[in-house]
Amino acid sequence: MMRKEESIEKKIYYFSAAYGITNRTLRYAFTDDYLMADFVLNTCYTGLMDRFKRIRSGDSTVPLEARHFEKIQEGMRLLADAFDEDTSILKPLETILTATFATSGPGNYLREKGDLQI
Repeated sequence: MMRKEESIEKKIYYFSAAYGITNRTLRYAFTDDYLMADFVLNTCYTGLMDRFKRIRSGDSTVPLEARHFEKIQEGMRLLADAFDEDTSILKPLETILTATFATSGPGNYLREKGDLQI
C-alpha cells in the first residue's frame, strides 16, 4: 500500500505498521533480531514523523523525496525476505536507516556533499 500511496503522511502511516508487527512479534517470540528490527523501525518512524511535522510547519530545508520512500520500501522487502529465510537482517535495516537518516539535517548535508548515498 505504501508504494501506491501519493501522500507522504499516508506513506509514513503505512510504514508505522512495520514496527507494530515487530513489536507484537517480539513479545511472543523474542529474538535479538526482532528487538533490533523493532528499535530501528520505531526510530526511523519517529525521524520521518519529525521531518514531516517540520515540513508542515514551514521548514522546507530538508525535503521528503520519493527516493527516500523507494529505499525504505526496498529495505522493507529485504527485511521480510531475511526473516522468511532466516538470514541476516543487517543489510535491510541499514538500507532503511540510511534512507531515513538522509531525511535529517545531518543526513541531508552528507547527502548533498556526496558522502551519503541512498
